[in-house]
Amino acid sequence: MKSVSVDMLKPGLILARTVINDDMVVILSENTLLTKAHITRLSFLNIPFVYVKDEYELSPNYQSVEAMFNRSNAFACQYHEVVNKVGNIFSATAKNNAVPVSTTESLVKTELAPMSKQSGAIDYLYELNHMANDVYNHSLRVSILAGVIGKWLLMSPSEINELILAAFLHDIGKTKFPDRLQARRVETMNSEDFDTYINHTTNGNVILNSDHKVPDSVKLTALQHHECMDGSGFPLGIKGNDIHKFARIVAIADLYDNITTEREGFVRQTPFTAIAKITEQMYSKLDPSICVVILKHIKDAFLGSSVVLSNGIKGTIVRYPHDFAVHPLIRISQEDIIDLNEHKELKIVEYNPK
Repeated sequence: MKSVSVDMLKPGLILARTVINDDMVVILSENTLLTKAHITRLSFLNIPFVYVKDEYELSPNYQSVEAMFNRSNAFACQYHEVVNKVGNIFSATAKNNAVPVSTTESLVKTELAPMSKQSGAIDYLYELNHMANDVYNHSLRVSILAGVIGKWLLMSPSEINELILAAFLHDIGKTKFPDRLQARRVETMNSEDFDTYINHTTNGNVILNSDHKVPDSVKLTALQHHECMDGSGFPLGIKGNDIHKFARIVAIADLYDNITTEREGFVRQTPFTAIAKITEQMYSKLDPSICVVILKHIKDAFLGSSVVLSNGIKGTIVRYPHDFAVHPLIRISQEDIIDLNEHKELKIVEYNPK
């Protein structure tokens, strides 16, 4: 799926998302084959842009899967197949103290990159985030998220593949963890365990340095993904552009996945909690130039989704009042819209992707 300004639309494109106006009136439905009349109507109604299907969604392979399953189920089936391969890669690394590079690069190219291209990947991952919090699943989800972010940042396909590889291997140093630490939250660790935890960054760098075929960007991401823009991270305490761009991207994907995944003593939160945390840290720990792009695209992806508020009221996400708004506007009836930026006592406690 890709966004296209209305003045750049051409007949024959297919809508990937229903177009609605501010009053939640449907203008054109998803899967509409656009004509000149449709485009003229969109322009007349001052619709700035729409989402249309990209080349991958229109390919025979994608369409054949679509015919057999709905998109979410197809993604889940593929995810379960891939996670077994991920487990084998991490097990081989733990045993041999070296990553099977060719196998891993093949997995990125044939499985992970196509998964990250699917429209709705963010939502599909959220639906799977209750299933497992081990390093295999976490690394798989972060790699797909990183691929999505790379697309939003307009990276080339080859650069996106390298970013996905870096994200996939960012926690490879955890293969040296004792079993008791694999699923532990940092907040619950004693000082000795925390020292072991910190070392997963340097251990990962050592493992990856053992193979000259691993790109430097991948090695640096393993070492630097816990560094912060303000210098408050670890293991080196470096800051700003001294941190590799891939590590800065993976840091955000890592944060998002940790917030939206169930872990020991931690109930998973909605993506809106993750958005709030990213917004909170975007001018301190995280790279603001990357955060701005992520927040714009991820907010767009939530429009039209159903939510439940902390007071039990159900509603639909209409829009965000402005680019830097942390919380959306929620339509709870035909007449009533709640601005969660003004009603801070209310939170989104349940999110149902459209």
